Amino acid sequence: MTDLTDPTDLTGPSGPPGPDRPARHGYAVRSSREVYRGRVFGMRADQVEMPGGQVAVREVVVHPGAVVVAALDEADRLVMVHQYRHPVRRHLFELPAGLLDVDGEPAVVAAARELYEEVHLRAGRWHLLADLFSSPGMTDEAVRVYLARDLTPVPEAERFVADGDEEADMMVHRIGLDTAVAMVFAGELTNAATVAGVLAVARLRDTGWPESSLRPPDSPWPARPTHASRPATG
Repeated sequence: MTDLTDPTDLTGPSGPPGPDRPARHGYAVRSSREVYRGRVFGMRADQVEMPGGQVAVREVVVHPGAVVVAALDEADRLVMVHQYRHPVRRHLFELPAGLLDVDGEPAVVAAARELYEEVHLRAGRWHLLADLFSSPGMTDEAVRVYLARDLTPVPEAERFVADGDEEADMMVHRIGLDTAVAMVFAGELTNAATVAGVLAVARLRDTGWPESSLRPPDSPWPARPTHASRPATG
């Protein structure tokens, strides 16, 4: 874990416990009630103990988790999809991604499946780029972003065929890494996990791909949700 003990970096009430600072509040969950269960997502309402002693309701969108793949080819181009996202009512450029909706499936296996299904590619090298909480103020969705290299195309006869949903309208593009970074700062890439993946790949490339920053694809992931409607604990 990165050392964050420099007192110039941690000041005020957000600093670590010490002789003059008690341990942080535990936020125990008094009760948890399922509000909604859909095909993919759910919602629950937790009664949570606050530091002042009162109990507050916190509504949580329950999510199975997701994987994202930053697939980089030999010409330093990222493979992206341009697809419709109904909640925001627009087409977005995104890195290939998918839900962790197969019980017990390793995340890197899910990532390889999404790479195969969405952009018809396989990768010879996999590394872990980043672990994210997409919007921790409202959902437990955890996202794991992978770097995939040594790309090879899936033969035409073996390719996955979309069955008529948004993927049937999806287009695949290869976008230069520097162009993708410029798109982030121009506001043209707005999917949060895609932004994180693009900037992470650019940083690694610009620093010479340091081995210390290239984590194994099966690194522990304690934040991964176990299933989409689990009750809260605490």
